Amino acid sequence: MKLSKMVTGNLSHVTTFILIGVSKRPELQVPLFFIFLAIYGVTVTGNVGIITLTSIDAKLQTPMYFFLRQLAIINLGNSTVIAPQMLVNFLVEKKTISYYGCAAQFGGFLVFIVAEIFMLAIMAYDRYVAICNPLLYMVVVSRKICILLVVLKYIYSFSTAVIVTSCVFSVSFCSSNVINHFYCDNVPLLSLSCSSTHLPEIVDFISAATNLFFSMTVVLVSYFNIILAILRIRSAEGRKKAFSTCASHMVAVTIFYGTLLFMYVLPPSNHSLDTDKMASVFYTLVIPMLNPMIYSLRNKDVKEALKRVINNPCQNFKNM
Repeated sequence: MKLSKMVTGNLSHVTTFILIGVSKRPELQVPLFFIFLAIYGVTVTGNVGIITLTSIDAKLQTPMYFFLRQLAIINLGNSTVIAPQMLVNFLVEKKTISYYGCAAQFGGFLVFIVAEIFMLAIMAYDRYVAICNPLLYMVVVSRKICILLVVLKYIYSFSTAVIVTSCVFSVSFCSSNVINHFYCDNVPLLSLSCSSTHLPEIVDFISAATNLFFSMTVVLVSYFNIILAILRIRSAEGRKKAFSTCASHMVAVTIFYGTLLFMYVLPPSNHSLDTDKMASVFYTLVIPMLNPMIYSLRNKDVKEALKRVINNPCQNFKNM
């Protein structure tokens, strides 16, 4: 595919961008389409399954599973912002996206990624209260507080998306409209700019670093106290049961935060766009696919709920 160039001008003259995608090699486009179609299909199936189970099963109507349902909604939203456009681009010659479509995709991605950062922190706090203060659990994590936390998380993530997207799209593009990525992200977009990118880079770095710092602080403090509480449990069975309630979340947190730290806290000069692309595949498509597996395969309650739905689907849907 011939890469088109834009005429020198400012941002108002740009109407479309070209997304290079995961690979420029023509012979890989169809195989990659089926690979990522399978990944997206598993993502949708798994997350819709979690949303459905935690909505209709009476035994899963607890704060823990309410938050798990919210995480599944976020994972579904995050992958859906990216995957459909990506899949279409595997099959078409002109891999274009409009200027406003690009801004909307980047903004939507930010909404869900920031929401996931804080959703994992909220879930860590929920596990801390459940293990360290079980007698106060239903008071501290009441339904009203759960809803309030989720609403505040979305308000904050939407505000962050508006601010960062406005800064990134305030620069001028006058050398190329070709984005070396499979979706509209800040680093490849800013690499096309012929005006100063200092402000958007600073805003993006501060936003990412601040969000990760506060959410990771909540996670680390929560799990530090959880580990101390588990070690104080005298029986091995009690320790095993307590640990099993947060093991899945610890795995998900480690994978997610590790990838984001690599992507957004390191300065852009320390890693290439191709490296960023591979990391982006992981946290936009692979992690949303893995999370339902991580939370369900090791979770006895979810597996039992699935059996009840399979054995008596009508009764479960009547309980909704």
